[in-house]
Amino acid sequence: MSLNLAAAALCEQAIADPQLRLASHTIGDARVIDAGIEVEGGLEAGLWLARVCLGDAADVRLVPEDSQRLHSDLAVAVRTDAPRQACLGGQYAGWPVQTDDYFAMGSGPMRMVRGREAVLETLQLQESGPTVVGVLESDTLPTAAAVAAIAAECQTEAKDVTIGVAPSTSLAGTVQVVARSVETAMHKLHECGFDVRNVRSGWGVAPLPPMAKPGDTVAGIGRTNDAILYGGRVTLWVDAPQQDVDAVIERVPSQSSKDHGRPFAEVFKDYGYDFYKVDPLLFSPAVVTIVNLRTGQTRRSGQLASDVLARSFGLEAI
Repeated sequence: MSLNLAAAALCEQAIADPQLRLASHTIGDARVIDAGIEVEGGLEAGLWLARVCLGDAADVRLVPEDSQRLHSDLAVAVRTDAPRQACLGGQYAGWPVQTDDYFAMGSGPMRMVRGREAVLETLQLQESGPTVVGVLESDTLPTAAAVAAIAAECQTEAKDVTIGVAPSTSLAGTVQVVARSVETAMHKLHECGFDVRNVRSGWGVAPLPPMAKPGDTVAGIGRTNDAILYGGRVTLWVDAPQQDVDAVIERVPSQSSKDHGRPFAEVFKDYGYDFYKVDPLLFSPAVVTIVNLRTGQTRRSGQLASDVLARSFGLEAI
C-alpha cells in the first residue's frame, strides 16, 4: 500500500475523532488539518502527526523516560520494519515549501510524489498521485498560494492534497518532531555513505521536552532538536558487510559534529538562524547502536548529555 494512501486514511479517521482536538479547513480546495495553531491539539494529535509523516509505516507511542537522567517523565518511541520508506521517503523534512507569502518545512509521503530530492532519487523512493499527504511545521496555516504550489509540484489538483500543520511550540508539534530519532539516524547513515537499503528495522526513543513559549519558534526548534541530539537513542538492525558498519559507526552520533555540546538554539543563533550553515553532522541521535544480522556483531557509539538537556529545557534548581 502506498504511504500517501495510508496517511490519507489516517487523516480521515482523525477529523472524525473530536478527542484529537483538531480542526479541518479547506484552503485553496485542499484539506488542511490544524493540530496546534488555532486549536489545542495535544499528545494524541502529535502521535497522529508523526504517523502521517511516516505514512503509517511505523508505530509511534509515548513511553516512560528516566526523568533523573534526561529531565522528562515521557519519551517518544518509534519502531518500524520499513525504515527506508517510512523515515527517508516519508518523515524526513526535505521539502522547503516557499511562496511569496508563506514558508514551512514540508515532510510526509507527499515528498515521494514530488520526487525532487537527491535522497529520494538515490534510493528510488517514488510514489504517484493523485492523493498526496504531508505535514508542515509552521506557526500559521498555509496560504492558498502555498497549497497551489504543493499541488503543482506534485502534479495533482489541490482537492487531492491533505496537509497537517502544527507549530514547534505546540504540544502536537513537539511530539511529531521528537518522533524523528530513527529518521535522523537513517539520514546520517546515508550521508556517511552507508547503503541504507541494508537497514532492515529500526527503533528509537527521545525525551519529550517542555513546550517553548507560544511564538518562540527558535526555542521550540531548539528543544525538540536537543531531545534527539543529546537524549536520543536509536538501534538499527542491518544486513551488511561488517566493514561497512565499522566504517561509519563513530560518525553517526551527534557527538561527531563540531557543533555538538551546546543547546541547539545557541548554535542556531550563532549561524544567523540559517539551518544550512549548521554542521550537517550534528543532526543525529546521541547514541546509536547497530546490530548486524549477517555477522551477529553489535556496535554502539555516542553518549547522552544530561547537562545540555537541562539547559535547553530551561530547568533550574529550586
